[in-house]
Amino acid sequence: MNRRQCLHGLAGFAGAVGLAPLRPAAAAQAGLVASAKAPMIAGPDPHPRAPAFKLPKGTVDTHCHIFGPVSQYPYAPDRPYTPPEAPFETLRALDAQLGIDRAVLVNATPYGRDNRIVLDAIARSGGACRGIGNVDDKLSDRELETLDQGGLDGCRFTFLPRLGGMPDMASLERVAARVAPLGWHVDLYLEAKTLDAFMPTLRRLPLRYVVDHMGVVDAAKGLDQPGFVALLGLLATDEKCWVKLTGPERVSATGAPYRDAASFARELIAAAPDRVIWGTDWPHPNVRVMPNDGDLVDLIPLYAPDLAVQHKLLVENPGRLFRFKG
Repeated sequence: MNRRQCLHGLAGFAGAVGLAPLRPAAAAQAGLVASAKAPMIAGPDPHPRAPAFKLPKGTVDTHCHIFGPVSQYPYAPDRPYTPPEAPFETLRALDAQLGIDRAVLVNATPYGRDNRIVLDAIARSGGACRGIGNVDDKLSDRELETLDQGGLDGCRFTFLPRLGGMPDMASLERVAARVAPLGWHVDLYLEAKTLDAFMPTLRRLPLRYVVDHMGVVDAAKGLDQPGFVALLGLLATDEKCWVKLTGPERVSATGAPYRDAASFARELIAAAPDRVIWGTDWPHPNVRVMPNDGDLVDLIPLYAPDLAVQHKLLVENPGRLFRFKG
């Protein structure tokens, strides 16, 4: 994507969500111009449809991101990609359309260790939002306590080389030991096919851990692919393990509406119905094809036809993990 295409995309997305488009100079100053090291990615579908499935009261979207305004929350210079603005107000408007009451804001890679955007949104949400931050073992105990008091329930580690390199496993264990007394968990973005290398570390962690996006399995390889079998086994045998039923568009081999991902979600639910949670992953950074969020909601009854299990997935389990009040 060249500079002209990048700015054109920014202007179109800004108009779609009711924001004034940035002039080129302002966009450059705000850090929105892509580079070879931080290419521009697509924004979310600006026309989400209303889902046919009615979400139960108290539904939590356990995995979503917000970006910008970049003039207020600038991206890190060493970010691996450059997203268009997708601010808190746009997310909450989408939530209202979909029927989502509460949300967990996962601080995204372009913000590095700066968690202000998530903390500020939580403070503005009136109790409707919690958060997952980006931290490292250089933070002081006081800084971690401040994040906890600000509404964070955990921290994220990304184990995908394309998103900036692989964290040190010893650092993960050090951070886990320090945040466990806060009641936090660690959120892990990793591919299930690599689980064998992580298994010893995960089993000895002193706190709960959550695997994002169903382990990014490949639906084309079937339910018996080794990575998915390993993920199912870990979920079934380690009570610290939770899995997010997110990212069907990342899993699917057939494309929208991603129904081939449903069988994987059903197997994960069957393995541990009290330790699975759901989310949209809005605004879907770095996907091959942008999903419509109405399609993602309408997958839920395919994941969990039983009403009681739906309530666990959408309300009870996330309410417990993320310490929502009420």
